Amino acid sequence: MEPGDSTKQARAAAQLRKGVLEYCVLALMRDRPRYGVELLHALEDSGTLATSQGTVYPLLSRLRRDDLVTTTWQESTSGPPRRYYALTDSGRAALDEFTRVWPGFRNAVDDFLAAPHHSTGDPA
Repeated sequence: MEPGDSTKQARAAAQLRKGVLEYCVLALMRDRPRYGVELLHALEDSGTLATSQGTVYPLLSRLRRDDLVTTTWQESTSGPPRRYYALTDSGRAALDEFTRVWPGFRNAVDDFLAAPHHSTGDPA
């Protein structure tokens, strides 16, 4: 690995993560409400999508403002009450739309990365 390669890889991973994190968080709430730290642990367990509280909590706030999630407070047996996030109908619709779009997007990117492509147009 050449000097700077790890920085370039980290930058590329950060950009990809930024683009899909919202939908991954929504997907984690598909079957049941989740609280913030639980979401962080699930993202961390994936390895690739690990992120910080400083990223997830502002994202959750935006999802709430955009009416994609609702929140409720629930007592915890191991500490203070927790704020749980659950999908709204709009959140479920957004996740469903992403789920429909993602395979074509992923396949297009995979196609570009898998084989060299030759330009059919005139060089600029």
